[in-house]
Amino acid sequence: MSVLIESLDREGRGIARVEGKAIFIDGGLPGERVSYVTYKKKPNYEMASATAIDKPSGARVVPPCPHFGICGGCSMQHLEPRSQVAVKQRVLEDNLWHIGKVRPEVVLTPIYGQTWGYRHRARMSVRMVLKKGGALVGFHERKSSFVADMTSCEVLPRSISDLIVPLRTLIAGLSLPTRQPQNEIAVGEAVTELVLRILDPLSPLDEELLRNFATRHGIQFWLQTKGPDTAVPFFPQDAPPLYYSLPEFGVQIRFRPTDFTQVNHQVNRILVRRAMALLDPRPGERIADLFCGMGNFSLPIASRGAEVLGVEGNAELVRRAEGNARENGLDGRARFQVANLFDAVNCAVFGGNDNGANAGGRGAFDKLLIDPPRDGAVELVKALGESGPGRIVYVSCDPATLARDAEVLVHVKGYRLSAAGVINMFPHTSHVESMALFEK
Repeated sequence: MSVLIESLDREGRGIARVEGKAIFIDGGLPGERVSYVTYKKKPNYEMASATAIDKPSGARVVPPCPHFGICGGCSMQHLEPRSQVAVKQRVLEDNLWHIGKVRPEVVLTPIYGQTWGYRHRARMSVRMVLKKGGALVGFHERKSSFVADMTSCEVLPRSISDLIVPLRTLIAGLSLPTRQPQNEIAVGEAVTELVLRILDPLSPLDEELLRNFATRHGIQFWLQTKGPDTAVPFFPQDAPPLYYSLPEFGVQIRFRPTDFTQVNHQVNRILVRRAMALLDPRPGERIADLFCGMGNFSLPIASRGAEVLGVEGNAELVRRAEGNARENGLDGRARFQVANLFDAVNCAVFGGNDNGANAGGRGAFDKLLIDPPRDGAVELVKALGESGPGRIVYVSCDPATLARDAEVLVHVKGYRLSAAGVINMFPHTSHVESMALFEK
């Protein structure tokens, strides 16, 4: 059967309708007619794969990656990059309207970056599969726990992509190839660090192999025996620190290779620039940066002369943020605090309901920047009181939770959704990052 693809869902699948029933079709693009075969049938929908593209979209392109369709890392390489962003913009606007019943007064110009080689952090699984030649290093296959048989990756920097095959050889030669389940890669501006998750101690020969590999490829190895905090540098010990910079604000942010940071350094610079333009921090203002991490937004806010309180639930990240403030000479204007921002009592402190009495005695905040995880910040926006901030910049990695929180902000708390737009942080994936400005 040939059907018309009307749109894409949040996973990058084409959506068609047959007698009112939604059919989600892997590989279909909006405007195309495709033939398909169903692999899962439910009363209200079906999951299917395209078997033929009967009438292709003008935006369809040939994916440059030979592993596309098998590797689960990308879902949209077959769609021209600008069209990918248009799809994400539609997802954002649809979520805002259908979930939050709000529309932005201004749709912000999408933020773009480089299309390929953008991913500066990645976690790659490792498996020994003898019938495929030994060790596999890569991302999982689509809809599978198997590791894709990869020899390259187009979204990793070329220097990292070129390490995949040598890493496969290295790991196969270790004494514990089945006890090394994953590698974490972090690319900084002065060093590339590769964290080996090891479940057994290395032998002397293993250590020698790692030292030789690190020297040959110009990387630093770290070893991790349990959770992320157990990762320690192995070789070389005198490598430069891992950091990324925000030169427009004169800031360098150091991080550990297992820390959460934005994977796309180029787009992150533009993201921070736009956030500061919307927030407009000024000397003398008191601003809260909630879910602040290591200070990605806090330090640029402080660099503009405002006093900023960064709040984060992870104590290790707060310590890292405090260290970054000292390193950048901003500790006089940037303070940090550990608090669970999914707890309604804590949220009331930063929302203006108690005049900030528990937030260091600083009084209400003039402005807020919120950058929550996928769960959003519903307890926080519910806690906003009459003395809450006049301006909120909300950075989101999930348009559905942004829309849910926008409904509270607009229809309950009296804010306007002044502007919203997408950030293409993850080209060739269906992930939608966005930013919204709320004002009273």
